[in-house]
Amino acid sequence: MAAVHLQSTVAPDGTLTVRGLPSLAGHKVDVVVRDRDAVPDDGNRYPLRGLPIEYKAPFDSVAEDDWDALNPK
Repeated sequence: MAAVHLQSTVAPDGTLTVRGLPSLAGHKVDVVVRDRDAVPDDGNRYPLRGLPIEYKAPFDSVAEDDWDALNPK
């Protein structure tokens, strides 16, 4: 089943009532509660998009000293 996105407000006593779900009676569901005010959305989901990329020595070995098999004792 596709995800269902609903917005609601937590009552002063800490309860949350969700209405308007599709017919899921008897189904097990996962409930995730996320505070919409906790993470500010600055509208920039991809901050590195469009920045130039530079590879220095792209064909050199990476972390060669970390491989025990290559370093005999």
